[in-house]
Amino acid sequence: MTVKHLSVDYNKVNERGTFSPGDILSGKVTVVTSKEIKVQCFLVKAKGKVKVTWSERVGQEIVVHCNKKKYFYFEHIILQDKNKGDGSEIIGPGRNVYPFTFVIPNTDMPSTYEGKWGKVTYSLRTRLTQSIWLVHKTKIEFPFLTKAEFPFASKSDMIIIELKEQQYATRISFYGSQKVTMNVTSEKVGVKQGEAIGVSVEVLNESTRTVTPKFYLCEKQTFAAQSKRIVHTNDTLFATGDAVPAEISRTMTKVLSIPPQLAPTFFNCGMMKLEYRIRVTLDGVPLARDPEIKLPLVILLGSPKPHEQKPKRSIWFRKLPG
Repeated sequence: MTVKHLSVDYNKVNERGTFSPGDILSGKVTVVTSKEIKVQCFLVKAKGKVKVTWSERVGQEIVVHCNKKKYFYFEHIILQDKNKGDGSEIIGPGRNVYPFTFVIPNTDMPSTYEGKWGKVTYSLRTRLTQSIWLVHKTKIEFPFLTKAEFPFASKSDMIIIELKEQQYATRISFYGSQKVTMNVTSEKVGVKQGEAIGVSVEVLNESTRTVTPKFYLCEKQTFAAQSKRIVHTNDTLFATGDAVPAEISRTMTKVLSIPPQLAPTFFNCGMMKLEYRIRVTLDGVPLARDPEIKLPLVILLGSPKPHEQKPKRSIWFRKLPG
């Protein structure tokens, strides 16, 4: 083959190597040939898009649900023959480098993300057409970050305040005449990637059984296509609390560290959204379904920072009356 190498590369605009709305996306296309070749068309494209697809069985048939949307699409013609198909443009032998520049639209677009049944991608593609039977292609994806500080709701002072507030929930479960009460408190609603958040649980065990709290980080992905929706959830156990014996009350705090690579919460995509929850369950309660409490958690884009509050030790030994 005369075309020995074809590649497309971009220039980084920051230390992270990410791009955002309004940034200049520049780079180069490199082609190496063993001899002079004729070209019908040689171009580079920049594209941002979202696509979701999944299938389900309806009776005896498999129904595929699919939807996609382009956020932007640009083409830069490097070489193109004057008369369509005559191959009048020439690329000389050896290494040939062609620069390009695009401006990413300054509009609200979701960050790069890949979920169970859909993904948001931003890419550069190049295509070198020598003839209808001889086409060379290559592609590279570049990471994209939204500029929206809160890509899940309109920015307002009330939202900012709510993200910093403590949240609290209570669940009481009965087994016959026996009762187990669980109170769960988290330090705040919003936390940045790489940060940590303290989650406290108080268990008042008035039953005759030993119960054990477990702490989970829950991820919820929602996809939409053709008026249909599908949800994928994933629970990650991040801590197991101390066992609470019968007729004992105990309070404990666990620290949940948010992985810096975990994707932030987002709602600024019509076909998919990403949410998180803190879920606390009680193992050992003799019910068909273990009692649980879910508290919303908003993960924000940010650099890793050490958690300032030190984890508390478990507190117990309070005998319940009766």
